Amino acid sequence: MGCDGGTIPKRHELVKGPKKVEKVDKDAELVAQWNYCTLSQEILRRPIVACELGRLYNKDAVIEFLLDKSPEKALGKAASHIKSIKNVTELRLSDNPAWEGDKGSTKGDKHDDLQRARFLCPVVGLEMNGRHRFCFLRSCGCVFSERALKEIKAEVCHTCGAAFQEDDVIVLNGTKADVDMLRERMEERRQRAKLGKKTKKPKAAELVSRADGSEESPGPSRLKTGKPEDTSLDAKEKKVNSAPKNTAASGSAPGKAGKPPCGGTKRSIADSEGSEAYKSLFTTHSSAKRSKEESAHWVTHTSYCF
Repeated sequence: MGCDGGTIPKRHELVKGPKKVEKVDKDAELVAQWNYCTLSQEILRRPIVACELGRLYNKDAVIEFLLDKSPEKALGKAASHIKSIKNVTELRLSDNPAWEGDKGSTKGDKHDDLQRARFLCPVVGLEMNGRHRFCFLRSCGCVFSERALKEIKAEVCHTCGAAFQEDDVIVLNGTKADVDMLRERMEERRQRAKLGKKTKKPKAAELVSRADGSEESPGPSRLKTGKPEDTSLDAKEKKVNSAPKNTAASGSAPGKAGKPPCGGTKRSIADSEGSEAYKSLFTTHSSAKRSKEESAHWVTHTSYCF
């Protein structure tokens, strides 16, 4: 059995067998997870943030994603759970002093070690290249290796000293089981936040209603005396009519109708019981009076006339 030209086909060219499963290169997968943004597929650069599922992003890529309100917005699985900037945490990463970046391979004559990581664990010194499990704290954003948290057990952060709980520990680029567990915690946390907001609203409404009720209810002085104020028109007219009578009886000036009358007779300062130094301050004192010879024949600029 032959084809045109006398070629003999082989068995794998005629018989279709089961498709081979393509194996993903683990090294390439680790490089993509730990060195590139999950959302924009660009190289990670500070500031770097992480979501509640442990995925790494560039902060500017997340902000652009949240600001994009167009219907053509590509919403993938990587960022479908991010609703606001509060759903991500900015990471505090420790630089690796042995990482040179692209400085040594500018001419292309040097091998790039892709397993050399930019960051490391500040406690144990393990490189964050994907071969070791790393995690971060939601309370402060510090990043550690899982080995450091297991060997040095503490209730506060190893670098900044902030307190944290077990729910605050999130594994970076974890397995499928880790992602499922983190997703359950995220949903429970958001559900508690919604219930907390709903309980705050009725409390605020109760406080407003109590404030309105206290304004409408009479004060304690009114309840004790039992004499409510007269708010009728007749009472107001009586008050208005009685005001001019009181001013006429007192004999005060029309401009001083609202002031209560002073003493019946006026007393001079000279007849008062004050000291002589105090009396000398006034013009009615004997030291302030001048004789006709001492006084000038022209008017001075002062308001005193002797």
